[in-house]
Formats: sequence, structure tokens, C-alpha cells
Amino acid sequence: MHEVKLSDGIITLSPLRLDDVEAHLAGEDELLVRWLNGGPGTREGIEAYFRHCREQWDTAGPLRAFGIRTGADEVLAGTIDLRFAGEGLAPGQVNAAYGLYPSWRGRGLATRAVLLASRYAASEGGTEVVIQVEPENPGSAAVAQRAGFTPGTPTHSKGGTRFDWYIRDLRLAVR
Repeated sequence: MHEVKLSDGIITLSPLRLDDVEAHLAGEDELLVRWLNGGPGTREGIEAYFRHCREQWDTAGPLRAFGIRTGADEVLAGTIDLRFAGEGLAPGQVNAAYGLYPSWRGRGLATRAVLLASRYAASEGGTEVVIQVEPENPGSAAVAQRAGFTPGTPTHSKGGTRFDWYIRDLRLAVR
């Protein structure tokens, strides 16, 4: 696999790698644990997940996990992943999930990451990007809206959790 590297001049998205584990663990807080990770990370668990992410890249699997990097030294500021298949997704729909570490929030970086990842999803054949947000997470909903997503029909997971859907049609010009 060739190394994917996407940039808008402010942030860079590139695949997660094992040398990101320490920065990820240091940046994890209660918001990431609640909304994205599903539980506190351990070194072993994060290493295993990052290895899985690399395998997905190497085998062109349905998961494409990126580190959100900033600055000339590409400091890890958070993560964004795209899933090209999954529960409730129609063919062509790509789910995006993202999170920033606390010191990087409030700077528009998540919106930039969503826009870059959406362009990548379109280049890989995606027709829509979907962001699923629990109603109690207004920050994530605001990112989706700033990135030009429109509200879709709310759904419920198999476990009963409600998700508000935000959708962006990739067949239109992705800016």
C-alpha cells in the first residue's frame, strides 16, 4: 500500500501508526472515552487497535483510520476514521467518526478533518458520508453542520442508543 497523506495546509491526515500510541493515550479524556472509544484505553488495547487499523489499510479493508496531525512536525491532535461498510449503512455510504484531544478542540480542526476525509471517501467511491451523533453530543453535531452536512433521519443502534444522522452527498462538489 502506498502511504496516504492528505493536507489542507493546516492539518494533515495520515494513517495511524504504532508510534502514535503514546500521544493517543496522553490525549484521551472523558469526552473521547464517552463518545468515541467506548472505554478508557490501555497501551495493549490501543496498540492492538492501531495494528488492526494498519492491516485494514494494507488489505484495503472497510476501515480507514487517520491521525489528525498539525504543524510542521505533524503533532497528533486526534483521529478520524472512515468505515466503508457497517450497521445501517447503505451501499456507497461511508461513516465518519472523529475526536480531538482536549488541547486541540475549538480551533476548527475537526471540521477540516471531516472535509479532507470526505474528499478521500469520494475518491474511493463513496457517494455519501454519514456522521452519527448521540443527541447529548452537541459539539460533534456542530462539526457536522459546519462541514456542510444536513440532518438525516435519526436511527437506533441494536443496543437502543439513538443517533442523529448528518449526511453529505459526495456526488456534489466536495469543497
